Amino acid sequence: MTEKLQAPILWPSSHRLCLAPMLEWTDRHFRYFLRLVSKRIFLYSEMVTTGAVLQGDRSRLLAFDAAEHPVALQLGGSDPADLAESSRIAESFGYDEVNLNVGCPSDRVQSGRFGACLMAEPELVADCMLAMRKAVNIPVTVKTRIGIDNRDSYRELAHFVRTVADGGCTTFIIHARKACLKGLSPKENREVPPLRYDMARQLKEDFPHLEIVLNGGIMNLQECLEHLQTFDGVMLGRSIYHNPYLLTEADRVLFGDNHPVPTREAILQALLPYVERELAQGTRLQSICRHILGLFHGAPGGRLWRRHLSENAVKPGVGVEVLRAALELTRYN
Repeated sequence: MTEKLQAPILWPSSHRLCLAPMLEWTDRHFRYFLRLVSKRIFLYSEMVTTGAVLQGDRSRLLAFDAAEHPVALQLGGSDPADLAESSRIAESFGYDEVNLNVGCPSDRVQSGRFGACLMAEPELVADCMLAMRKAVNIPVTVKTRIGIDNRDSYRELAHFVRTVADGGCTTFIIHARKACLKGLSPKENREVPPLRYDMARQLKEDFPHLEIVLNGGIMNLQECLEHLQTFDGVMLGRSIYHNPYLLTEADRVLFGDNHPVPTREAILQALLPYVERELAQGTRLQSICRHILGLFHGAPGGRLWRRHLSENAVKPGVGVEVLRAALELTRYN
């Protein structure tokens, strides 16, 4: 990398609470649903490759509801020009941020030379950041691991962050596990490598001018509060997906926003008009219902709710009556 951009003045953290990008999970239906649970959480899309953005059906891949704001598009790629053009397209669609994936360890992603394997090429990532930042006026951020394979020392992590920051990146989302690129599945890479919060804490200490958001193993709001004593933000993934209702207190606890906490039934009732609009446009009910199975997690009737949706939302031609019937089962459990 031969050119540097002046880093922008840091804004007050808009990443205090974030939804992790998760392939096949954080699509527009789940994001709309989650916005009904929390007004403040920063939503991230599932990863979309630059090839898909540049050559695919953009209206299908990138469209989202205005209610989702703030929402970021996560891109997968390693070509600075392609990432710059994809970022321009994301900005034109109205996204509030573009995030570069430098954390996914899957073989398919590695074969495309993006994801976690890019940690071995910090200069390239910096060039990507520079090109993306020059292309758009919205923030450009990075989501990364703390290392890959045997390249997992703090010295190497700090070098990566310093180099990418020279490309103008001021926000790093740190998944506090290394990625094992050979021998572990993506699922195992989320569980087997140990969490190293200490390395992420050291980053924040050594780079206090950077916004550091912690990801990995955070399960509840109490843990969020503890980590926010050190970090600028926290990012939760599967814990939210499987139990989204835990976020109903997040706006009050993490942001001091004392709006009334919605009941599970109120959340569902607010979702129904969206479901009806989507069904009218040809969306299958199952495409939405699969994301809301956890709404009654740990609540009376939760098992009946999940079973009814799982068995009935897949049937052709069904509509919101399936959701209403599932709700009735929770009332009289």
